Amino acid sequence: MQIDQATTLLGGISPATFMRRYWQKKPLLVRQALPGITPPITRADMFALAQQEDVESRVIVAKGDAWKLRHGPLPRQALPAVKQPRWTLLVQGLDHHVPAAHELLSRFRFVPQARLDDLMISWASEGGGVGAHMDNYDVFLIQVQGKRRWRIGPVQDESLVPGVPLKLLANFQPTEDVVLEPGDMLYLPPRWGHDGTAVDGECMTCSAGFRVPCEDDLARELLQRLPELMDEEEKGRLYRDPKQPATATPGEIPQALSDFARRALERALRDPALLQAALGEILSEPKPIVWFEQNEDADVAGGVALHRRSRMMYDEKFVFINGESFRAGGRDARLMRRLADEGRLSARDVAALSEDAHELLRDWACAGWVQPLEA
Repeated sequence: MQIDQATTLLGGISPATFMRRYWQKKPLLVRQALPGITPPITRADMFALAQQEDVESRVIVAKGDAWKLRHGPLPRQALPAVKQPRWTLLVQGLDHHVPAAHELLSRFRFVPQARLDDLMISWASEGGGVGAHMDNYDVFLIQVQGKRRWRIGPVQDESLVPGVPLKLLANFQPTEDVVLEPGDMLYLPPRWGHDGTAVDGECMTCSAGFRVPCEDDLARELLQRLPELMDEEEKGRLYRDPKQPATATPGEIPQALSDFARRALERALRDPALLQAALGEILSEPKPIVWFEQNEDADVAGGVALHRRSRMMYDEKFVFINGESFRAGGRDARLMRRLADEGRLSARDVAALSEDAHELLRDWACAGWVQPLEA
């Protein structure tokens, strides 16, 4: 991707300019960001997808001031009639199931893969929406069918409506009011209030969302994963206290044991490579609901493409894919990084891999993480 080249997607500015001027700073409305766009999935197929166990889906129904929320899987009888106003069906991770959705999400790969999450699609009947709310992450709202009215604005009062199953802003005061038509796109930074409703009939909107690591959650996950990456010798250190005297205060934690615990934590954190490997594994870990179909007969000689459900990243020393880390250097590292950045390796690229890297690539193909390129 040419990050310094102007693009229609971003209203005639380059990805570099967008990230500098708008990313996490202010909204951007782009008329005809994707001219001629069509929905990546039909309404009927979307309803069918929501019935599956391995698909995250929700239906939200509004009646007067009351709201109802139900999580999937959602049999057809769980959904209101299409002509009933003010209800919405949302399907998360559409890019995991539909190639056209994966292609649409790939247009936003000027943002690091570590931050890119998934593509959600929302179908709404006349007047349907999810209410005034704010998200903790950036979002690109892409209108793919029908019209949706968006009221947006900075949130001055974060209090929520009590007694409803959704986190709805109680006193939202929008500062802008726009209607998106097919091909239009609206970017919103984190914690920017927005309220979208379908107008003039049903509509479909796709949302490209982003992962937002939480500091305490990330620290917790790192501390859980670090011991798994340590050498066996490092793991096997046992506390010893041959000089522990008899004590008249058995409830008191010995200072030596506290020092042992502190040194164990310091030892786990002092190796930058170990910390980086743990971070890469966490960031590349797919959601629990994601699965891959194994292919023991996979042949990678003709080239490979990264499966649309795979998450692949890298740093200076490691390549990460689907929660696992692998050391890589030289030509192997360059080619694996190409796979992470471009999503594919040609037959010539595969032939240039070392024997060990070629075997690793075949293991990934057997696991379904990469797929042989079609002839």
